[in-house]
Amino acid sequence: MEFIKFDAQKCTLCGKCIEKCPFGALDMDGSGIVVNEKCRMCGLCVRQCPEKAICFEQKAKAFNKEEWRDFLIYVEQERGDIHPVVYELIGEARKMAAKVAYKVNCVIVGGPGTAENAQKLLTYGADKVYVYEDEGFEGFRADCYADAVADCIAAIKPSSVLIGATSLGRSLAPRLATRFHTGLTADCTTLDIKSNTDMVQIRPAFGGNIMAQIAITKSRPQFATVRYRVMDKAAKVENPIGEVVICDVNEKMTQSGIEILESKVIEKQKSLEEEDILVVAGRGVRNEKDVEMCRRLAEALGGQLAFTRPMVENGIGDQAHQIGLSGRTVRPKLIITCGVSGAIQFTSCMKGAECIVAINNDPNAQIFGVAHYCIVDDLYQVVPYLTELVKNRKED
Repeated sequence: MEFIKFDAQKCTLCGKCIEKCPFGALDMDGSGIVVNEKCRMCGLCVRQCPEKAICFEQKAKAFNKEEWRDFLIYVEQERGDIHPVVYELIGEARKMAAKVAYKVNCVIVGGPGTAENAQKLLTYGADKVYVYEDEGFEGFRADCYADAVADCIAAIKPSSVLIGATSLGRSLAPRLATRFHTGLTADCTTLDIKSNTDMVQIRPAFGGNIMAQIAITKSRPQFATVRYRVMDKAAKVENPIGEVVICDVNEKMTQSGIEILESKVIEKQKSLEEEDILVVAGRGVRNEKDVEMCRRLAEALGGQLAFTRPMVENGIGDQAHQIGLSGRTVRPKLIITCGVSGAIQFTSCMKGAECIVAINNDPNAQIFGVAHYCIVDDLYQVVPYLTELVKNRKED
């Protein structure tokens, strides 16, 4: 999409738009004023032009897809280590790359130690890892990180950019998509690619009632965020041949409009996505007292208790322990659902579990369509029995 147009007959090349742009998005070359990837479409240049020679115009233009190739994975770091979602993104990108003869590259931004982390990615099949390391990148600031990643994208022109749908990724991805005037599909659960390099981005839509297939056909790069624990982790390669590329970081890149007044490390607890065993309380669990019955089973198994959306909306449980489109996506080794009906909003975010045990007294419950083991019975009889069974086995 081309958004900013300059009228060559009106423009006097006075340079006022370049001077007034707060993002450094305008430059002057032999052909006149040009717009780079830093443009936020704020409209300040349109208002400041004394000759009224600038306007917004949204229309599709011819796009040479051959100029944009390969995959680029944004590598998020968490407490000095690589976030596990990155390895899942690399794995999915490698599957798609094999279909269109693309490479899988990565970009990592951060403070001291970032280059060391970059080396770890070569083991998982990354072809090139672009490193932006500087003390100014210590601690995530969206504007600085967006500048660094945008610099990489502008330089190597990837066809598709994949970012983890974490809190950090959800802040970074829309900023980048806006800069490059292209599309972004959030919270994808499945990815594929066509022979013409259009990426098929699949995600639940309309409250989870349909699975939408979305493609960005008119522009590049294609941006997508992917939830943690919905895809398989990349397998290690025996003889890595990738390379780490150290990129220049200029002073302007680390300057931020965000000032950090104070920061402290919050003690990390095992998240729902990282748990191997989950017990889920659904609407069939009638009150908080009965929730404790399910919690005892979770504790006996050494796992965590989770909830469906209706339970959280009723004040039982919190969103950090909610499974579903508006909560978390999980892939545990074992998940036991208690009184869960099995709406697609829930099942789409847990069906990747290795073993699903469903307890429900309704033989027609939707949850039985995805469960590996179906128990059609009163959960108030089954759950205490399972808890005692587990405890007795541990004692033996």
